[in-house]
Amino acid sequence: MVADQTAFWRVKTLAEMTKPEWESLCDGCAKCCLQKLQDDDTEEVYYTDVVCRYLTDQCRCSCYEQRQQKVPECVWLTPEDVDQFHWLPGTCAYRLIAEGKDLPEWHPLVSGDANTVKQAGHAVVCHPLVKDNEIAEDDWQDRLIEWVER
Repeated sequence: MVADQTAFWRVKTLAEMTKPEWESLCDGCAKCCLQKLQDDDTEEVYYTDVVCRYLTDQCRCSCYEQRQQKVPECVWLTPEDVDQFHWLPGTCAYRLIAEGKDLPEWHPLVSGDANTVKQAGHAVVCHPLVKDNEIAEDDWQDRLIEWVER
């Protein structure tokens, strides 16, 4: 399936999208569920292989609707926060659309298949991970990873 030029993400801004359109931009990679560290001096964001304890093997949050109550630091992406999306991975649809770019061929909205995210190696469950409740936060800096953007 190849998305045509009138696909909603090509003709609407993030702020113009309906809630279902907004939610469908999530490719299910779960990279946003990885614990991140930020350098206080440079503000550069570093990803770790430490993942939220509520992430399932299917790259979904087991407490999605209550996630901010259970994990207060969990970020809820909104169109109003687009200018802060720099910390999202370069493959994230929200960041790509905010930067005026198109979705990759493996994105489910383009491919028509939710499995293409895993097949392309972009889902975090394709990699060895440790849950955040299984490791001390002081040890996260020893767990830095670098994602290869394909």
